Amino acid sequence: MSKLSEQIIPESRINDLMSLQPTENKIDEILNNALDLKGLTLEETAYLLNIEDDESFNKLFKTAKTVKEKIYGKRIVLFSPLYISNYCTNNCLYCGFRYDNKDIKRRKLSVDEVIKEAQTIVNMGHKRILLVAGEDQNAVNLDYIEEIIQKMYELKVMNGEVRRININIAPLSVEDFKRLKSFNIGTFQSFQETYHEETYKKMHVAGLKANYEYRVGTMDRALEAGLNDVGVGVLFGLTDYRFEVLALLSHAQHLEKKYGTGPHTISVPRIEPASGSEISEKPPFAIDDKTFKKIISILRISVPYTGIILTTREKAEFRREALELGISQVSAGSKTNPGGYSEDDSTEQFTMGDHRTLDDHP
Repeated sequence: MSKLSEQIIPESRINDLMSLQPTENKIDEILNNALDLKGLTLEETAYLLNIEDDESFNKLFKTAKTVKEKIYGKRIVLFSPLYISNYCTNNCLYCGFRYDNKDIKRRKLSVDEVIKEAQTIVNMGHKRILLVAGEDQNAVNLDYIEEIIQKMYELKVMNGEVRRININIAPLSVEDFKRLKSFNIGTFQSFQETYHEETYKKMHVAGLKANYEYRVGTMDRALEAGLNDVGVGVLFGLTDYRFEVLALLSHAQHLEKKYGTGPHTISVPRIEPASGSEISEKPPFAIDDKTFKKIISILRISVPYTGIILTTREKAEFRREALELGISQVSAGSKTNPGGYSEDDSTEQFTMGDHRTLDDHP
């Protein structure tokens, strides 16, 4: 029997699809079909990933805008990440939290400190919080997460309340996912970072995250445990973006077919400079803005009802443009270090591009 990763990510088929070259008629046919809001096949997506001329770009962008407006209108979901720990046992070459980064100022917040940060976020006007932690399960265990979530849901400050707590922590076993489900969380997020196995192994050289097979199976374990709201994503810039998009959609199709539900959200971060990471300064497959807009537009029409998340990694002007093309959720007024909302100087995970407050967002 083939490995689970081979069932989810058929590399040879994806490589074949990447060679498909579209004609003008084929592009028009695919984009017209996209207006039915039924999504695209992997083959149709592959054709669009290879468009290069300005006319085709404009048609794609126009279609993506139409699909976005039909489904979401002017609605945008805002949230704020709350980093609770930057301790990590992994050694991801692109990340400031990596184990080998000796210059990092490590910090794990106490439960009371987390609540103080949450109060600040609620006072800003947020009602959705994403709990984020470096992947060290000794520092951040489920007892700690449970206590935090219970207290946060009880929090009422300045006529605001935390209505949804999403989680981005280390992948869990089926049994631990069952326990996490009992905490009444919103979305569980875990990013593959790159679906290309050879690249993955080069980028993840130590820790549990170095196990490609275990990482790819994260969402299967979560859904087997009864969680029905999961978020996936890749870090664009590690390998060919066309492979990543097709693999990401292949993963979504696998979950839909096996469990009857695809990912609730897809996150699309690009590599940004990070303390202690040489590779983040010069990504091996850097993505320019025009290509990134193509990626966002294609994802929007390929999975029209899936939330697409863009973070404060990106500059304000680009984020405004991306909202029109398909982004439906954005972080705002974010800090990416534990204690950041209280002006702590612990090390950030990455460099931010958008420093606007929540009030400055449209």
